[in-house]
Amino acid sequence: MRVLYSFPHKLGADRICYTAWQQVVWLSAAGASIMAFPGVLHRAVPAEVVVRPTLAWGRARISYRVLGTRRACALHDFIVARRLQRMAGQVDVVHTWPLGALRTLKAAARLGLPALLERPNAHTRFAYAVVQRECERLGVVLPPGHEHAFKADVLRREEEEYRLAGLLLCPSDFVRQTFLDRGFAPEQLARHQYGYDDRLYFPGPSLPAERRGLNLLFVGGCAPRKGLHYALEAWLKSTAHQGGTFRIAGDFVPGYAAALAPSLAHPSVRLLGHRRDVAELMRQSDVLVLPSLEEGSALVTSEARGCGCVLLVSDAAGAYCRHLENGLIHRAGDVGTLAEHITMLDQDGGLRRRLREASLRTAHEITWRAAGVRLLEVYSQAIAAAQERKQPSCPREDLNQTNLRGQAARIG
Repeated sequence: MRVLYSFPHKLGADRICYTAWQQVVWLSAAGASIMAFPGVLHRAVPAEVVVRPTLAWGRARISYRVLGTRRACALHDFIVARRLQRMAGQVDVVHTWPLGALRTLKAAARLGLPALLERPNAHTRFAYAVVQRECERLGVVLPPGHEHAFKADVLRREEEEYRLAGLLLCPSDFVRQTFLDRGFAPEQLARHQYGYDDRLYFPGPSLPAERRGLNLLFVGGCAPRKGLHYALEAWLKSTAHQGGTFRIAGDFVPGYAAALAPSLAHPSVRLLGHRRDVAELMRQSDVLVLPSLEEGSALVTSEARGCGCVLLVSDAAGAYCRHLENGLIHRAGDVGTLAEHITMLDQDGGLRRRLREASLRTAHEITWRAAGVRLLEVYSQAIAAAQERKQPSCPREDLNQTNLRGQAARIG
């Protein structure tokens, strides 16, 4: 299968750049022939992957900071669309990413190619609304350049990309539902998955030592959308704060720490700042908490499972787990239920062990290797559907009449 993979940012850098890099690596491992068009290649990919950056020539690069990210993405999109027009017959499927897809999706449509658009987060209109409402409630003002601060031009462009995409790639049921709620048809939404690197995220040689008190961990950007304020409130309502420790690894957006100051000052709460030893922190912890209000599918939840952490997540976190089977799930914003779940895990060591063991038994299903296989399956389905649409439909009665006319002509 010949895949044109278009990514307008630095392939292999942090966050979505890391996600895209993992997809390219493991799609190639699954057997796809990948031609990657990143803005810039930040981290090496397998030798068999053809890489043609759009915003870099040798050591020379166009600066995203100087040009502006949105203009850089638009330039990338223009270049990829031009290249695609010259590649008729060399590509089977096109994979694009937000803000760098508009012209490429149009070019793919002209060539009759199935074109997919990655959705690393929920529907942008939903995400903007949820974050704005929560910030207003907390009295927090996001910096103008923050990714979840409302931007009308970004919303317009992304909604136009949604309209043009043959399929939207949804990494979680939560993301899919935000599009269904906006009137998208189920057949427009393809469920794939993200993963974790099992070479980095793995359990320790033994179970965490039995000790007095629950060891709870939060990892991620400390911002209202991640729901850290709900986790703190629930922690202090639970029994766990009396003898346990709640560790927070991540940097705070301006104003958020001040809004949470009384809770953060509790002696059971530890602020760790940004950390690079996240895997080790997870191996030392009993539970990872992520009470997000909006996510795509938070990679940290899969990484925590790989390390043996029990997941304690909201239904908006996009985590791959099942309630009371290999994790605990609460409705986003439901502090009461979250507090009950923390107390359950604090008081019932047997429950913690059962959830941990069940989670580890199936963790191989959510690695990046498994994600690459799943994405390749989605591509195959998209190609088959596109080929089916190209087949001329001919009702059986008309077909019979055509055959009879042909036989009559031969006889006559």
